[in-house]
Amino acid sequence: MGNLQTTSRKSQKDKKMTEEHRIQNEIRLALADSCILFRMNVGTGYTQDGRYFSTGVPKGFSDLFGFRKSDGRAVFIEVKTPKGRPTDQQLNFLSAMQKAGAIAGICRSAEDARKLIEGGR
Repeated sequence: MGNLQTTSRKSQKDKKMTEEHRIQNEIRLALADSCILFRMNVGTGYTQDGRYFSTGVPKGFSDLFGFRKSDGRAVFIEVKTPKGRPTDQQLNFLSAMQKAGAIAGICRSAEDARKLIEGGR
C-alpha cells in the first residue's frame, strides 16, 4: 500500500512538471523574435564517487533567463502553472533582479511573458 501512495504522489508531481515545462516551451517560442532565452536545469546530487554537487545557481533562480534583443536588457522569468505559487526565495530573486535593472517576473502563460517583456518591468 505504501508503494501505491508513493507512486501516486510521484505521478502528480510528474504531471505538474510536465505542465510547467509545456508553459516554458510556449513562452520560449512566443518570445523567440524578441528575446534570447535559456532554460535553467537546477538540482543537486552525488557523483559516482560520492561527492555532493549543486548546479551552482542561487536559490530561487528563475526557470528562464536571457536578454531582450532590442536593448540587451537581462530577462528572468519564473514560470508557474495556473495554481502554482512562487517560493519566498523565488520572489526575493526576482525582486533583486528588478532592483538591478533586469526585466523579471512570474508568468503563467505566453501572454503573460509577452506583457512582461513589452512592459519592461
